[in-house]
Amino acid sequence: MSNSTIRYGVGLRKRYMAVSKEKKARYKCDVCGKTAVKRVSTGIWHCRYCNATFAGGAYSLKTAAGETVSMILNRRNEGR
Repeated sequence: MSNSTIRYGVGLRKRYMAVSKEKKARYKCDVCGKTAVKRVSTGIWHCRYCNATFAGGAYSLKTAAGETVSMILNRRNEGR
């Protein structure tokens, strides 16, 4: 066997593990501040402490695009 057949699919498995780890992690709640937000379904997140429900990314609570939009809106609202 050559070395390439042994390592076939390693990159894909590493990406899957990274996404899976991110999906199963607990996140900080914006309402109560506790680290109790878990994924319920695709894009649905729920805080087990204060019972708040959020819409977010499929595999993480906040996406990079969502963070950018939040920063822009915060800057805009500070200017008022």
